[in-house]
Amino acid sequence: MSLPLDQIKETLRAQRIETPSWAYANSGTRFKVFPQPGVPRDPFEKIADAAVVHRLTGIAPTVSLHIPWDRVDDFTKLAEYAQELGVTLGAVNSNVFQDEDYKLGSVTNPDPRVRRKATDHLLQCVDVMDATGSRDIKLWFSDGTNYPGQDDIRERQDRLATALGEVYQRLGDEQRMLVEYKLFEPAFYTTDLPDWGTAYAHCLELGPKAQVVIDTGHHAPGTNIEFIVAFLLRQGKLGAFDFNSRFYADDDLMAGAADPFQLFRIMYEIVRGDALNPAYGINFMLDQCHNIEAKIPAIIRSVLNIQEATAKALLVDREVLGAAQRDGDVLGANGALMDAFNTDVRPLLADLRAENGLDPDPMGAFRRSGYLAKISAERVGGEQAGWGA
Repeated sequence: MSLPLDQIKETLRAQRIETPSWAYANSGTRFKVFPQPGVPRDPFEKIADAAVVHRLTGIAPTVSLHIPWDRVDDFTKLAEYAQELGVTLGAVNSNVFQDEDYKLGSVTNPDPRVRRKATDHLLQCVDVMDATGSRDIKLWFSDGTNYPGQDDIRERQDRLATALGEVYQRLGDEQRMLVEYKLFEPAFYTTDLPDWGTAYAHCLELGPKAQVVIDTGHHAPGTNIEFIVAFLLRQGKLGAFDFNSRFYADDDLMAGAADPFQLFRIMYEIVRGDALNPAYGINFMLDQCHNIEAKIPAIIRSVLNIQEATAKALLVDREVLGAAQRDGDVLGANGALMDAFNTDVRPLLADLRAENGLDPDPMGAFRRSGYLAKISAERVGGEQAGWGA
């Protein structure tokens, strides 16, 4: 039998999903950024939009920052503003990929001056964490090479380890380093952090405050992401997710849009590992760019898609599944998963929201709120805080 309904609801009430500040801003493809009316002009307006998402969904109380895109004169003031709106500041994301100096890499660059500049930026991000009360710094590096012989592969790993070690030593007792990996892009011959194994090895060398981030879009086609989830959970090294969807590569589409069954399988491994509770420490984050769709509704939809996948994962009859697995009943075991996945959990989640004093239909509530028309009228003039801002 699956968990009792009241236990499922209590688990879902405790679920937390972090939204990214940059998803509320203008973004685009390599070819064109399509600006939208009402897009935030500064980090404060990004947080205001994130607060709306949380008020409507009830499970998105934190906002990731990106430095320098979200740089302000007073980060303590930014954190206080977030609290006034009912949210808090979450992970601090570094940026060592958008500077001319980083053409040949940042912390793995052959030039020691560039490596020092990049590492100093990472240390400044820890300063931001101190000011905002953030627990996590999230590190992604575009570093790599395009041609054989361009640089020494092993030396680049040594340089990476040196930079990670320096930042790790700067962390406070309650702070963590989240190390992200990506198969390719913008480098095409070697990527210095190309996969979960490389990230895991560096985190293992660093110590307990270093954890791996799984970005669901950063894998080769056909990669079994739920296996990676299960392995890292077993090792106690899964620190965070960057949820998004992909059809071909790092598409950064809405979570659950391309393959909702994959999202369900991932969330089942989380449930199986008793890792859904916020106390476990995994930061469930979105990392998406909404290039053609409206920003806030797309983020709401992504949060709801993860919530639905989680509800279905909680409905898996683990007794039936376990018995079938022990008996070697292949079809019975698969059927136990499919029965849960094919269950329509939308009425359950609508009831849960109503019980929590929320509108049962967050998407409809946003349309009826008039918020988009309000910010479109108010946010006129100034430089919109989008990609590269």
